[in-house]
This record gives sequence, C-alpha cells and structure tokens, in this order.
Amino acid sequence: MADSTLIPVELAWSPAPRSVHSEALQVAAGTTLLQAVQDSALAQQPAVQAWLQAQDDSLVASIWGRKATPGQVLRAQDRIELSRPLQVDPKVARRERFAKQGAGAAGLFARRRAGAKPGY
Repeated sequence: MADSTLIPVELAWSPAPRSVHSEALQVAAGTTLLQAVQDSALAQQPAVQAWLQAQDDSLVASIWGRKATPGQVLRAQDRIELSRPLQVDPKVARRERFAKQGAGAAGLFARRRAGAKPGY
C-alpha cells in the first residue's frame, strides 16, 4: 500500500465526563467509520468492543459532531467521535436550573440600573 493512499484521521472517545481519549490514525482511502474504529487501539476498550459487536445505542458515533453511520466513508482530517448518549435533554436541564435559581436571582435582568424600566 503506497503512502499516498493513506489519509490521516483522529478517533476520540469519551468514557466518562471530562475525560477524552484520542488517537491519531492513518487509514486507507475508502475506509469506513466502523473499519477505522475496529483497527484502532480503542477497540480493545470493553465499552467500544460492546458497541462494535452490537451496534447498539451505548455509544453515538459522529464525525466532527455530526451523527454518522458506521458505513460512512472517511475523508482526510476527519475526527471520529464516540460519545455516550445524553442523559437529559439540554433544554430541560436549563429549565430546571433556572427554576431552582428563581426568576429574580438569575438571568439577564437580575440587576437593573437605578431608574431603569422593568425588563430593560
């Protein structure tokens, strides 16, 4: 295989909050997302192995933050990301935080200039 047919890609996996494992790979042109993950050192991790075997929802595969299918062909400089699915919808989490803080204690209009109109 000639070096001109190899393309550089990066594989990132987040096993826990605020923890990211990253690996730089050189793969053949035409390699799919699934093949790249199988050929990486991260394929030895139990969570990644389970995802490779079952193709379930335990991990979400994406390329540069956009959801991707295992059969998607990679391009040079792609960043494959394997991440855990969201536990809570971000919109719901924000509403819950705001409800805990209260309307007067937080937000854009918490402090007003003296003599200012309400809401400005």
